[in-house]
Amino acid sequence: MRAAFYRSQGRASDVLELGELETPVPGPGEVRVRLMTSGVNPSDWKARIGGFRPMPAPLVVPHSDGAGIIDAVGDGVAPSRIGERVWIWDGQWKRAFGTAAEYISLPSEQAVLLPDNIGFDIGACLGIPLFTAIHAVHLADPRPGDTILIAGGAGSVGHYAIQLAKRRGARVMTTVSGDKKAAHALSAGADEVINYLTEDVARKVRQLAPSGVDSIIEMDLSRNAVYYPDILKPHATCAVYGMSAQQSTLPSLALMSLNIRLSFAFIYELTVSDRASGLAEIGRLLTENSLVHTVAYQMPLDRIVEAHEMVEGGTLLGNLVLNIA
Repeated sequence: MRAAFYRSQGRASDVLELGELETPVPGPGEVRVRLMTSGVNPSDWKARIGGFRPMPAPLVVPHSDGAGIIDAVGDGVAPSRIGERVWIWDGQWKRAFGTAAEYISLPSEQAVLLPDNIGFDIGACLGIPLFTAIHAVHLADPRPGDTILIAGGAGSVGHYAIQLAKRRGARVMTTVSGDKKAAHALSAGADEVINYLTEDVARKVRQLAPSGVDSIIEMDLSRNAVYYPDILKPHATCAVYGMSAQQSTLPSLALMSLNIRLSFAFIYELTVSDRASGLAEIGRLLTENSLVHTVAYQMPLDRIVEAHEMVEGGTLLGNLVLNIA
């Protein structure tokens, strides 16, 4: 099969290769998916560049998100699954072979039915961006009438989180870094947008919500925690799904005095119950076709170096999807 892979960690242009690898055979309890698309996420370039965790094997096919059609099953899996359109979660988490290839074999439960009304491009945006947003909103738990601040509302996770929080009846503020990103966040339903490059975030939040916000969904705890004592109500919740450093300095006494609850959302290591409830919610949302999905770019697999560089640059308004088939 044709695949993209790397044998050492480093810059995309230095380590990513395209070539032929052996087509996988599904083992017991597994399915093989003929991949149509592969989603590129920030965690993919971070794993490739190194410094966060070591490679799980001497050769790695990157990417955890993707979508395609089951074309073979292993022992213990119903043959009726052959031909199913599916989307994939955790395709490369703690495994050598992800979705940047023509085929992937993985446990049957990690290939989830993709409704006929949802394209394979969108199917490659679900495992990390949408699932992370669902879990973060669940942890933040905004109620009708609550005010929630979603950091980075133009990002893939933030764009979904805005929509999910609005579905719960919350008032949504979000931070962005420019006019195009502001428009993108507003298109998801944000009520107020704050440009953190030109505005004082804490002051602006207090102008819009004098008593503070009820919750935050945070994409960069390392950089933004300094604002928390000035913008959070007592007993507020902060759901963190990202940070720009391995260690963060917190205004801990102020947070303790306010009885702030700090929760972390790491999508790769959910409990069985959180995974099941998240999958069920994604299934309902896809069946209803009630979300706005944003695919910024689609590229062929042989442009994977460019794709990684674009995602690493952090300027995309939406997801980047590689077309495999």
